[in-house]
Formats: sequence, structure tokens, C-alpha cells
Amino acid sequence: MITAATWRRGLHLGLCTTWNLAKVIVPVYLAVTFLKHTPVMNWVADFFAPLMHYFGLPGEASLVLVLGKILNLYAALGAITSLTLTGREITIIATMLLLSHSLPVESAVSARTGVSAALMTGFRIGISVLAGLVLNLVL
Repeated sequence: MITAATWRRGLHLGLCTTWNLAKVIVPVYLAVTFLKHTPVMNWVADFFAPLMHYFGLPGEASLVLVLGKILNLYAALGAITSLTLTGREITIIATMLLLSHSLPVESAVSARTGVSAALMTGFRIGISVLAGLVLNLVL
């Protein structure tokens, strides 16, 4: 049975979760939006554009991939919302991050289970790159 206490607890937990996510997403969104209005974003985009071309992505997408792979998916979400990307590009980025996100944390978890952290990280990055290349050709 749903009681008033259940509603209060659910509302409290929902607000706490929203606050925790906002603490990551909003600052990243603001930082990337700020960078878009400075020459820094153009330098990053121009530097990574040749590599991102293989995935069918603009150079700016490299920032999203780096944030997702090094920090977490919420940081990548904050960055991706501040960029103007097509559905195709978002699908490619999302798939690549699905396969290899939060690498430092996930590598530590792998190591605790007895699996080589370097091997798992390399495997996850390799599969992510392969998926990005294939999706660029298919989509």
C-alpha cells in the first residue's frame, strides 16, 4: 500500500538524485557552453577533427567522448547537450560511451575481480572504436 510516508520518502530520494546529477551536469554544460564562445573550443575541434572524421563526428565531439570515458556518463551528457549534434552523431557517441565509459572507475572494479585492468580497458576502448567506425558506415 502506498502511504504518505512512501510518497515523502520517494520525493526526498528523487530530489536527492536530481541534485546529485545536477551537480555534475550543470557545471559541465556551463563550461562547454563557455568554451564554445572562446577560441579554445575551435582549437580542440580543429585538433581532433581528422580523428573524429573516421567516426562521422565533428571535432567538438571529442570533448564529449573524453569526459564520458574519463569522468562519467553524466559529464558527457552535460557536454553533449551544449553542442548542436544530429541524431546520427548522438547515436554514435552514445554507443561508443556505452561500451567504454568511466574507465578509471571501471578499471579499478575489473582489477578487484582479478581481471587485468589494462587488458579490460584496452578491450573496451577497442570495441568502442570498432563500434564507432561501423556505425559511421552503417548509419
